[in-house]
Amino acid sequence: MPDGPAAWYADRRDRFRAEAAELAIRAARLANIRLLLFAGMAVAAGWAYWSEPPLATILWVVAVVLGVAFVVQVVRYRRVERRRRHLSGLADLADEALLRIARDWHRLPLRHEGGADPLHPYAGDLDLLGHGSLLHLLESTGTRLGESTLKGWLLDAGTARAGFHDGAGLEAVRQRQAAVQELAPLAEWREELVWRGRATGSPSPDPELFLAWAEGDRFLASRQALVWGARLSPPLFWALLLAQMGGLIGWPLWIGPVVVNLLIGWRLVGTAVGRLNQVRYFAGALGAYADALDHLGGPSFSAPALQRLQAALRVEGHSAAAEIRRLYGIVRLAQPASSMVYPLIELTTLWNVHVLSLLEGWQAKAGPRARGWLEALGEAEALAALARLKYDNPSWGLPDLDPAATRFEARALGHPLLGGDHRVTNDLTLGPPGTFLLVTGSNMSGKSTLLRAVGVNTVLAQAGGPVCATALRLPPLDVWTAMRISDSLERGVSFFMAELERLRDVVEAARAAGESPTPQPPPHCDGEGESTGTPRVLYLLDEILQGTNTAERQIAARRVIRLLLGCRAIGAVSTHDLTLADAPDLAASAQAIHLTEIVVDGPDGAQMSFDYRIREGIARSTNALRLLDMVGLREPEPEGLGPRAEG
Repeated sequence: MPDGPAAWYADRRDRFRAEAAELAIRAARLANIRLLLFAGMAVAAGWAYWSEPPLATILWVVAVVLGVAFVVQVVRYRRVERRRRHLSGLADLADEALLRIARDWHRLPLRHEGGADPLHPYAGDLDLLGHGSLLHLLESTGTRLGESTLKGWLLDAGTARAGFHDGAGLEAVRQRQAAVQELAPLAEWREELVWRGRATGSPSPDPELFLAWAEGDRFLASRQALVWGARLSPPLFWALLLAQMGGLIGWPLWIGPVVVNLLIGWRLVGTAVGRLNQVRYFAGALGAYADALDHLGGPSFSAPALQRLQAALRVEGHSAAAEIRRLYGIVRLAQPASSMVYPLIELTTLWNVHVLSLLEGWQAKAGPRARGWLEALGEAEALAALARLKYDNPSWGLPDLDPAATRFEARALGHPLLGGDHRVTNDLTLGPPGTFLLVTGSNMSGKSTLLRAVGVNTVLAQAGGPVCATALRLPPLDVWTAMRISDSLERGVSFFMAELERLRDVVEAARAAGESPTPQPPPHCDGEGESTGTPRVLYLLDEILQGTNTAERQIAARRVIRLLLGCRAIGAVSTHDLTLADAPDLAASAQAIHLTEIVVDGPDGAQMSFDYRIREGIARSTNALRLLDMVGLREPEPEGLGPRAEG
């Protein structure tokens, strides 16, 4: 196997595409042979029909032989074509993985729809959804259930819904980590799971309509008399019709069953078609779901989460895959109402009523378990997506989520959405409570990216995934951010008021956590060994309160920071205001770091670059005026000897 994930994917893509191309040529050849055999069979049969024995007998034998050969070629063609599609799909997945590793957002398919709720505590600020987002990076899932499960984990990981207050959430994260660790090296198994899931269609159908039918009422359950009429009337019709045709009876008694069929059909067939359509729209996905469930149930896993998922796929000695395949077989029996022969079939057999009866038999037996099966598949896909992230980034680690910790401590922390060629990593510590990280620096130096790296990695850690760091230790955290504030015409809220409302929400969340009945560390203490039942708040504030004048902004920002310091929260504040922490109480609580620019004078003037490395202390330089000059917004030189006008 080639070294490194990118080389492995590239080798896999090239091999599979080459083999798929050979199979395409073979399939075309088989299709031509199939056509020739069918034509030969038709000619032999037609010639035999117009010939006399013994030539006719010989031609009929030839036609039968050619017909058998035609059927064999059809089977071979379908097998080759199925293999070609399989290899082409796996090659496409490998190509997609290379785009994901390169962070080529424009070419990487975006499968989910919709953006982040602006009122969510952190989703919009941390780029969890949308183009170039964390979900865009992670969505190597096959089905819509896998995508929605993964999305739910990311949106809930840094909120109270994560369940860290009672320990259940922490245990769930640790079980996910064990599953990710086990699945990460199983690259071929994971690729196959994705391919089988994507065979459900693109986009994958929403299973809720199917599950609503599976868990709903059975229409025929309270109409057993009509069901038995539908079972007895068609056989009676055929018996009487054949009896009259054979001369056993002289009267057309079969008209009676036809009338009964009409009455039953009038009562049941329309509803039967409607009920069947609830399932038929999903029929194309059922076979793929069965294949994916079968694949999930195959290996022998040791991680408890994976064992639990496999156990959910067994019911009364039957596997979920077998039950879904049985349903698929029943659904394929349904006769579409658009068929030209549909009225005749229903009149003489009440066919769709019988199919609906079989479906409702499946519904009674397996319907209540269907949601659990599909949810297990979705959870497995979400775990596989996190495992892929670990496999694709070998230097990333699994975090230590420790309730006794009071700091966010990271080594070689980077932003997961940046490619390895552009990512700069830093060692970073936030906390303990009673302190805050003050991040200063010039424009474009990376302050916002640093704060987002903290937030996104916290979300990944608490979702159960790997983090973009060689090591990360943190307590359970409720994440709150104030970075990309915008006004709202719909709510009639100005930019400044929207920012105030956001900061109020952050402070209220920190107060709620600080007022929990858990032991509180004294200000500035290390706090190691503290057992906390309620997660503390992690706040990330980027250039807050820009919507007012400098003097009031400084006073208001200091007030917000003091309120947060009085709670159990830990966090970081980035600012251009180099005097923000000059107040004695804030200076004692601030852990100051900065990022700066590097300016080199060259033949074309000053050139500015950034290394995005953290340095201790407050920033000592600014670059706004230099950037104005670099983009051509230079102040005009004064003319003549007159005084230079100042604005």
